[in-house]
Amino acid sequence: MSGISGMTTAGVVPGTASRERARGGIQKVADFVTFPLRALTLFHDDRFGLSCQATERYDYAASQVAGRCLDVGCGSNRFVREFLHGHGVGADVYRYPDNPDGVILEDPTRFPWPDASFEAVTFLANINHVPREHRDAELAEAHRVLRPGGRIIVTMALPAVEVVVHQVIWAYDRLFGTKLDHDNERGMIEGEEYYLTGKEIRTRLSRAGFTAIVYRPFWTQWALNGMYIGSKHNG
Repeated sequence: MSGISGMTTAGVVPGTASRERARGGIQKVADFVTFPLRALTLFHDDRFGLSCQATERYDYAASQVAGRCLDVGCGSNRFVREFLHGHGVGADVYRYPDNPDGVILEDPTRFPWPDASFEAVTFLANINHVPREHRDAELAEAHRVLRPGGRIIVTMALPAVEVVVHQVIWAYDRLFGTKLDHDNERGMIEGEEYYLTGKEIRTRLSRAGFTAIVYRPFWTQWALNGMYIGSKHNG
């Protein structure tokens, strides 16, 4: 990875650099320098010429997507709509008000798509919300619907960061009456967790059949967040 100036090193899928929402080098420098301020003030929208943390996460993930993508746990479906220009499908177990027509996964352990339907599958900051006993089955389904040579992208912050962020967001909502805590909004069920360790993510991806698993830190978030990328064997 080329530090804060761009995602142009090995592991990046060719042909993805022309995305309109892709951040340029100057934007990444600004985001890097202001990260502590943006993190402490729960900078949840793009403003003042700076990126919110969701935009950073989507930008990094989109740089690894080529072809049709399934975004699991899509929420508002912003990732597919804005960063992939609609070239994909967003699915969730919960219907969010700002995504009334989204695909609902009635059974997350059985995806409603045939084998080899997508070139990429993403779990963006949400694999920890898959109940523990269903994680292997859901990742196996992600592997099944991927075409040979396709890849999975899983983003997750460092464990300590995830715990602190969840508590800060909860307090922020209580103090200011905002609704940033989607976990409380929809409710946490048994088996969900605030974070997964890198070891567990790698182990479960490998168990599901993914190979060549690598980790790419988000440098504009001071490497406190990042993504795991795995591939489906070609052939």
